[in-house]
Amino acid sequence: MDTKYEALFTPWKIGNVEIKNRIVMCPMGGTSLFGWMELTGCHFDQEAAQLFLARAKNNVGLIIPGIAPVRDTIWGKWLWQNPKMFDDLKVFMDEIHKTGAKVFIQLTAGMGRSWAIPDNLAAMHKNKVLRALVKPVIDTSHELASPSALPCRWDPEIICPEMTVEQIHEIIDAFAKTAKLCKDAGVDGVEVHAVHEGYLLDQFTMAWTNKRTDEYGGSFENRFRFPVEIVKAIKSVCDEDFPVSLRYSVESKVKDFCVGAVPGEAYVEAGRNMAESEKAARYLQDAGYDMLNCDNGTYDSWYWAHPPMYMPQNCNLEDVAHIKKFVDIPVVCAGRMEPDVGAKAVADGLIDGVGVARQFLADGEWVTKLVEDRLEDIKPCICCHNGCFNFCHYKGHANDQDLSDSMGLARCAINPETMQSKKYHIVPAKKVKHIAVIGGGIGGMESALLLAKRGHKVKLYEKSGELGGVFLAAAAPSFKEKDRDLIAWYRRELTKYPIEVKLNTEVTDLASLGADEVVVATGAKANRLPVPGGEKGIQAVDFLRGRREVGENVTIIGGGLTGCEIAYELFLQGKHPTIVEMKDDLIAVKGVCLANSSYLRDFFNAYKVPVYLETGLREIKDGSVVVAGKNGKTFEIASDSVILSVGYKPAPIAEKSKHVHIVGDASKVGNLRTVIWQAWDVCMKL
Repeated sequence: MDTKYEALFTPWKIGNVEIKNRIVMCPMGGTSLFGWMELTGCHFDQEAAQLFLARAKNNVGLIIPGIAPVRDTIWGKWLWQNPKMFDDLKVFMDEIHKTGAKVFIQLTAGMGRSWAIPDNLAAMHKNKVLRALVKPVIDTSHELASPSALPCRWDPEIICPEMTVEQIHEIIDAFAKTAKLCKDAGVDGVEVHAVHEGYLLDQFTMAWTNKRTDEYGGSFENRFRFPVEIVKAIKSVCDEDFPVSLRYSVESKVKDFCVGAVPGEAYVEAGRNMAESEKAARYLQDAGYDMLNCDNGTYDSWYWAHPPMYMPQNCNLEDVAHIKKFVDIPVVCAGRMEPDVGAKAVADGLIDGVGVARQFLADGEWVTKLVEDRLEDIKPCICCHNGCFNFCHYKGHANDQDLSDSMGLARCAINPETMQSKKYHIVPAKKVKHIAVIGGGIGGMESALLLAKRGHKVKLYEKSGELGGVFLAAAAPSFKEKDRDLIAWYRRELTKYPIEVKLNTEVTDLASLGADEVVVATGAKANRLPVPGGEKGIQAVDFLRGRREVGENVTIIGGGLTGCEIAYELFLQGKHPTIVEMKDDLIAVKGVCLANSSYLRDFFNAYKVPVYLETGLREIKDGSVVVAGKNGKTFEIASDSVILSVGYKPAPIAEKSKHVHIVGDASKVGNLRTVIWQAWDVCMKL
């Protein structure tokens, strides 16, 4: 192992519990050991247990599973009312401890106004009759209950009800009872979720969201009373030596409801600022918390807690290191943490532990590979959120997420086996076949790798001189370093298996390949707009691949994800982008996490990038574009260059048949998750 990582592998203590190294697997929604949104209610989750045991065997020091509401979301049963679940937990803890890892169970009081209420439940909640009918299964008013009457983050038309004192006391009591059961099951500690990310306890602590006039509102001490009473209740039944961590946001990074502050922006903090955080961190320590597990942000500025690729690496480290100066307990920092930077921060005494989450979904063996000096073998998380947390929100929708995704968080776009081991796992082929894969993009490379791992004889054909396909364009922007790392990872992996790669080879006759099966992964081609001067427009792929230069004032036609990323890249280059979009919001599409989309929306708003919604292209002229607004009136936008980002359509080189199989965008245009998961769906059957 490189000596620069040595600080990561030194022991430390949380209370009296020693952790073998400084790597903390941070909690992620969907990885709760007590289940997640299952209609059967809370239970011990074997899939999550399998995930954590595999990571424990690969050298992680401390594991913190995803949030477990002390009152189950479905059916409303309290966790402490299910003793069988804790019997199963004890068996799991015995296995975990054999690896030397430690586990803290994260318990949550709830989400309040931040509850990502899906569209269908939002409609039910607004209808009193339907709300009453569904209440025995899921009590939307309880899930949305907040410190004060507040607009829901996901649907401002919903005003969240004020939580009663009786409800507060029930939750405090439930924390104590559940923590005691965890301790008796051999759990090493618990984490209270959370004065963090704008969840319920965080809402209580901030004057911005807490307008109560009773003992849980008003003064600093009253606003922090709820999390203080929780830790005191836990300590009273588990004793003072039982460690209790707190998930903590140093700063809220919020300007207003549903409006966050992007890095570098001058703004007035609406939530918790650094001055109050300095006081709060010490106050919470003195109340009994044994560790602060830190980052920044709320759901109004979600990109700080769930940083997409647009956020800087190690984006929370400076603020977390600052807050450590005000406490004596250990402090963990999360947020796109890189191991070399994290190791140096630990060595310099800036933090005590390095929090990592989604990288454990992309590659469960990454710590072992780090120890073994195999960094090039680590499959990188690309911060897309397509599989793990694709809560999507845009105008006219609360959380426009498929039910299957709501019930199956913490999966991974680039690693289908994560939290889906029953559906996706490599099974050796019953009959070895000669299989041709046409197209060397992500879909083709994933197919070739999977087929080779199953034992098939594989040839991969790519008409260009390099592997990567359209993802080479997607990975081109300056902020897509992890995408570029992923392409490099695929290219290296292909060399580890007996896969014959034939570059500069365009396939026009499938019969000439002599293959038993053919997998077509030839991607999609860009749509074209039939408008006067359309030939003057630059296709997004051509701009991203550097085939066409652009001027200073650039109009991007299409405000989907690609168009917005191009505008962002142009702004970073010092140019002046303008976005024209026909829909009534930017990135108005399923599958793109609010953390990703809200960053771009907030960035364009903060830096005054012109955005024309409900506006369509009419003509491209020399030096301008003609567009029409919602009212049908046309106007011109001065433009040195025009980039067209108006979607794609499948471009398979052959039709699907008994022995011809189509994957990825050649089948249906989607994202990296749909491409990779479909490759598994198809190739596991061959």
